[in-house]
Amino acid sequence: MRVTVRYFAVVREFLGQDHEEHELPEGTTVGQFLEDLIARQPILERLRRSMLVMVNRRYARPDQLLSDGDEVALIPPVSGGSTPFSVGPEPLDPAAIERLVADPRAGAIVTFVGTVRDHARGKRVRYLEYEAYAEAAVDAFAQIAAEIRQRWDVLGIAIAHRTGRLEIGEASVVIAVSSAHRAEAFEACRYAIERLKQIAPIWKKEVYDDGEMWIGSEALYQELFARHTNEPASSPQ
Repeated sequence: MRVTVRYFAVVREFLGQDHEEHELPEGTTVGQFLEDLIARQPILERLRRSMLVMVNRRYARPDQLLSDGDEVALIPPVSGGSTPFSVGPEPLDPAAIERLVADPRAGAIVTFVGTVRDHARGKRVRYLEYEAYAEAAVDAFAQIAAEIRQRWDVLGIAIAHRTGRLEIGEASVVIAVSSAHRAEAFEACRYAIERLKQIAPIWKKEVYDDGEMWIGSEALYQELFARHTNEPASSPQ
């Protein structure tokens, strides 16, 4: 049997095409098709947790059988993430992430937005590049959420981090927390960003007018600073 597969947004960019035809054996399920596609296009593995599949414009279960002539669409995460935890190259929409934690019981939603600044370590920053082990980072976000729920009475937690090149002023991370009272939401949101920097496998490259540096190793920073200035370096702020 023959099906048409359509790709959108980040999936389209990953694969370099917006559609293609596939010949499949009778009895192929949506889940089997997706596994085969990922095996042939390993770059899609990073989207497995958050990517959905539609068949003939309806969301499909993994065990749904495909038929000849079906139109299959791979649906990547929407801006801000289609799940509470997401990592990817799409621009972040704080309002969309806030909606993920909205709850009629909530008296407060606290949102933290980390943005790219134009200076660091005494240099002008041109732009940043973020790289992540996306699947492990999402697992780290879930761990952070579990730790928060053990400490505070919160209703919803959403964490999204962007990857790729980010220009000055763009959002690199958005964290939203809802709770019945504001104190818990404030404390949990602060905890989330500090903990994220400790355990999430996400790396940042700062690009300057006169070079670039991956940030993440304090020892490496000290070594490089001393090498270029011939004097001891103090810890970056």
